[in-house]
Amino acid sequence: MSVEQDFVMGPRTVVERDCPWFPESLKQVPKPPRVLYVLGDPSALREGLAVVGARKATPYGTGCARRFAAIAARKGVPILSGGARGCDAAAHEAALAEGGVTVAFLGGGCDRLYPPEHKDLFQRIVDGGGALVSEYPWAMPPLPYMFRERNRLIAGLAKATLIVEAGLPSGTFSTADEALSANRDVWAVPGAITARTSSGANRLIRQGAVPIVDDDSFEDELMATFGCLKTPPQRAPGGGTPSGFLSEEGRRLVALVQGQPMGLDALLDRGARLCPEGDARAWVFSQLAQAELAGVIRRFPDGTYGPDGQAA
Repeated sequence: MSVEQDFVMGPRTVVERDCPWFPESLKQVPKPPRVLYVLGDPSALREGLAVVGARKATPYGTGCARRFAAIAARKGVPILSGGARGCDAAAHEAALAEGGVTVAFLGGGCDRLYPPEHKDLFQRIVDGGGALVSEYPWAMPPLPYMFRERNRLIAGLAKATLIVEAGLPSGTFSTADEALSANRDVWAVPGAITARTSSGANRLIRQGAVPIVDDDSFEDELMATFGCLKTPPQRAPGGGTPSGFLSEEGRRLVALVQGQPMGLDALLDRGARLCPEGDARAWVFSQLAQAELAGVIRRFPDGTYGPDGQAA
């Protein structure tokens, strides 16, 4: 595995098992780490919500990771993930955007960053009061088996693990296995039954994972697990979409139906031109669902979408 060596600046702490900063929950995981190498604030190592998903994520997956990580971070819940491409990075970014604490567990040592292009993200995690964590010495290069090993640490420190997108088999699915083995809650965001990237999450729901189908169901679980009070849906001034829920392209799509109701075929046609990458159909459905949940638009009985509060 080729890894570019680059460094993140910040305080470095070797946290041994008898140190007050060593989380009690990580003493209970299979093969408890002897020490933790922490780059950043070691007090960030506290129980939180793990948000994990596919590296080759769809817009639906990254959108859900951003959405739910932002809601949890806004309520003061630490966001835990693996710093990987796709859903993991989206969760970290959302937590930082809300001024929350986020912790990234790395596969190799903290001085052998992987993926290397996330160096700026990792630096902002440390600068924001979070931490990079590894059970391996600072300069240890990441090897494939180490990523499966670190998943037990993510799941072990989390009070609950949210799976936003996962195929079968996948590293994300293995994190859910580790959470179940540690007797921790597993939540999953359902996806289309035809989407390979959602087959793991859908299977978890069939096996008993809590389905997260909207903001209300997510906040119900946050309240039960972390004691977070529910908050009413927020609208931006003038009834616009709350910042952070939609991309710039998504806001342009939603603006079309805020002007006048449009049918799905027309929206899919426009979405094919606006979608930044990937599956345009899945992206359109994701943007519409997020805008509906935000109370910005709604689906009328005739199947068209239009501004919330307007009769069809």
